[in-house]
Amino acid sequence: MAGHTLRPAPLAGLKVVEISAFVAAPLGGMTLAQLGAEVIRIDPIGGNIDHSRWPVTKDGTSIYWASLNKGKKSVALDLKSEEGQAVAAEIIASAGILITNLPERGWLSYENLSKHRADLVMLRLNGNQDGSPAVDYTVNASSGFPTVTGFDEAQVNNTLPAWDVAAGLYIATGVLAAELERGRSGKGQEITIALSDVMLATVGNLGYIAEIQTNGNSRGPLGNALYGAYGQSFATADGREVMVVAISNRQWRSLGEATGLTEKLAMIGPMLDVDLTTEGGRFEAREAIDAVLRPWFARHAAEDATKRLADAGVLQGVFRTFEQLVHEDPRCTTDNPLFTEIEQTGVGRVLAPRSPLTYHGSQASEAVPAPVLGENTEEVLASVLGKSEEDIGRLHLHQVIVPDRLPTVHTTQLDSSEG
Repeated sequence: MAGHTLRPAPLAGLKVVEISAFVAAPLGGMTLAQLGAEVIRIDPIGGNIDHSRWPVTKDGTSIYWASLNKGKKSVALDLKSEEGQAVAAEIIASAGILITNLPERGWLSYENLSKHRADLVMLRLNGNQDGSPAVDYTVNASSGFPTVTGFDEAQVNNTLPAWDVAAGLYIATGVLAAELERGRSGKGQEITIALSDVMLATVGNLGYIAEIQTNGNSRGPLGNALYGAYGQSFATADGREVMVVAISNRQWRSLGEATGLTEKLAMIGPMLDVDLTTEGGRFEAREAIDAVLRPWFARHAAEDATKRLADAGVLQGVFRTFEQLVHEDPRCTTDNPLFTEIEQTGVGRVLAPRSPLTYHGSQASEAVPAPVLGENTEEVLASVLGKSEEDIGRLHLHQVIVPDRLPTVHTTQLDSSEG
């Protein structure tokens, strides 16, 4: 803001420890880190189960791991040893907030960790509400969405881990809510969230559960048609495909104006006895509308079609591969303040997003590279726990920690309860 000194990042001063794997919990931790929190991720020596997960570079560095751990500090400990667990518990107690998706057992239970800090805030993500394991793709299979995705009767499990992403954002929200409550009460608490409950809550909040209970039937697959309104994809003259959505009456009129087909589209209502001024009417008449619009798109290249539609105020988007997104979409460049080019160790120079939230009164941190596994172990032991060089040397000797200059010592990976 011109003429004003920006305040510190929104979560500056907040400290969080994360012991996790896969998507949801790391995303929750990174969301907090990108808003200014100091997030310390603790892994077993050699890395947790997600440390080498695909996609990877040609030399095997996990692009996935680096992407989900931007801006964090990394500590690697022998978490199978009592001494390693004790060090981890000290770090957790110092921070006062823990995010994990590991099962509640032994040293990692709230009962045990709260002995080290009575006002501990701890959020645990489970697969199912009863604590049994589940991952996004098994949860999604049960959600009903695969039965209405795609075409015909094939059931399609979406490759976007939507429940992991939603759970990650719930995790960040849950931690902040507990921190706010702790500020009022002076007391900590354990929070639990199940990946399957995130799915069920979303299905319920979007009306799908009530729809079945009220109407008694389930919608089928619609391809790219938009349920309850008008939306469809169309092939263009240059072999691309464009998605068009007209929800409001203004957008519907604009679609006719952009294509020059207003009069022909208007004929559909009386012919099919539907009211095209309503979303439901346009949905019922979707096949006839598709037939009128399809030749227009077939005569225009995607760039020309989308420009005409955009100029008229029609919602539209070109279907893109990931490669086309990176190389074509002007929003996926450093011209967009969302992105920063960073040098990620083991990966190279890449485009990386910061938080999509823009705060106009406080500092918005640019994207920060992810650490190398264990990169900050000695730093955290010294600055957070006040360990002396002698203490750190003893931990090296006992192989509770392993310095970067020594070969990686692999330990048994920790089992998470979700993916």
